Amino acid sequence: MQRLVSFLQMKDGTKEDYLLLDQSERDYAQHLPEKILGTMLELDHSLEGYPVSRLTHSLQTATRALNDGADDDMVVAALIHDVGDLLATYNHAAIAAAILKPYVRPEVTWIVEQHGLFQSYYYAHFVGGDRNARERFKDHPWYRSCESFCANWDQASFDPKYPTLPLSAFEPAVHRVFSRTAYDPRHVKDGLVSV
Repeated sequence: MQRLVSFLQMKDGTKEDYLLLDQSERDYAQHLPEKILGTMLELDHSLEGYPVSRLTHSLQTATRALNDGADDDMVVAALIHDVGDLLATYNHAAIAAAILKPYVRPEVTWIVEQHGLFQSYYYAHFVGGDRNARERFKDHPWYRSCESFCANWDQASFDPKYPTLPLSAFEPAVHRVFSRTAYDPRHVKDGLVSV
């Protein structure tokens, strides 16, 4: 039988209650890789109008990152960078960045969080926006990395003929990244604050 906390309001919780919940969260987090991979499949039936599905776009972006020798953090980021499209079309980058943040270095989180703005360089001027809005970050230490992420992987990944790896090819990297202890300083460590 499942154990439940003793409180109806959090202010009434006991140490035992919060230890129980802490363990429950840890147990639940162990299945995060499978949850992410399952959610990725939903991208196959999301935004329309592109020559490939959002899943194929994500797989192409990750394939390009892998082919360019990116590390696990960046490959997984390339894979899930648009997963937020499922629920937050106008703020999708923040969703993906929040998923990654406890598991990868701040540079990767920042790149994913800003990729929507940086990607708008390619189309904003056609829909009444400022294609150079990303310039407000021109002095940021990860500006060039985000610019490269978009130029080399993200904006280039809408080609139905591109030799795209299947989701199964990325499962080991997803498991390696999302099986880490959250906020482990061995992985979330490069000294700069993710802003």
